Amino acid sequence: MKRILLLATGGTIASVQGKDGLTPGITDKDLVGYLPENNEELLLHSINLMNLDSTNMQPEYWLEIARTIYNKYDQYDGFVITHGTDTLGYTSAALSYILQSLAKPVIITGSMVPIDFDGTDAKKNMVDAIRFACENVCGVYVVFDGKVISGTRAVKVRSKSYNAFMSINYPYIARIEGSEVVYLTNIPVSKSGPLKLDTSICSNVFVLKLFPGLTPEVFDYIKQSFRGVVIESYGNGGIPFEKRNLLPKINELIEAGIAVVITTQCLEEGTDLQRYEVGRKISKKFIISSRDMNTEAIVTKLMWVLGKTNNLDQVKKMMETPIANDLQQIQENDYVVL
Repeated sequence: MKRILLLATGGTIASVQGKDGLTPGITDKDLVGYLPENNEELLLHSINLMNLDSTNMQPEYWLEIARTIYNKYDQYDGFVITHGTDTLGYTSAALSYILQSLAKPVIITGSMVPIDFDGTDAKKNMVDAIRFACENVCGVYVVFDGKVISGTRAVKVRSKSYNAFMSINYPYIARIEGSEVVYLTNIPVSKSGPLKLDTSICSNVFVLKLFPGLTPEVFDYIKQSFRGVVIESYGNGGIPFEKRNLLPKINELIEAGIAVVITTQCLEEGTDLQRYEVGRKISKKFIISSRDMNTEAIVTKLMWVLGKTNNLDQVKKMMETPIANDLQQIQENDYVVL
């Protein structure tokens, strides 16, 4: 018999119609009540951990979710988290770093339509998530619209459609067809060993999206207020150096001991700072390249790294050295289209 713990955190899946619009108002017990009756091979318990719109999700709540899993870890074979979709990708990436050496599955899901509305996708997503939580796998995964996505590769790309999430720069892990899980790539099976709860994170991080006309002075504010910045640059990693030249201010950030990560506004294929002059001019000793990681994973990994060190050499090494949860880049012809 598989023992699964469901952690409810709110989101659209648990929302009801309020005077100001949809708002979370359904508890964990209500959610479980919408599911088919448990079979003899499954024991499902639940906890109402929080009840908030995921727009209000904060790093402190990631730690609360992680601590709950850590404290209940030995009692269950897998975990399912119901979550709002807007920041689901951040939470899944954050848990991938905070929960180290996972030997069991942690599955995050949600819905685009509340569970008690007609045409809801919530029931299917919950059933699919519980189904995958019973698999002999380890790690953090997002289950949504019949697809399984690695926790550090899930990005919300649609605001209303049921197929709201895509796996970016990595194959889909599996698809779920009724009671059957069809694997699309090889993933680690469950392993032995103690779970490590790593809660040393620093949320003092800024994300800056470049646009034509951005003034260099914005970096003065960043230098005074943050320990790290993720710059969403153009294309392969280009930074403007004519007219409104951003390079001197970026160098000032580095000299002040602030971690600077360069990523791209393009959703797929990542950065290559060596390809163009506008990239090479910024490709200096302490500039951190994000490779093919998405912003959700970059931000949460940077918070995780800055919680451990202020040394820019070490920050750069840890950010640019893939760990198991980052996953390696896959060639285009290896992608599975769903």
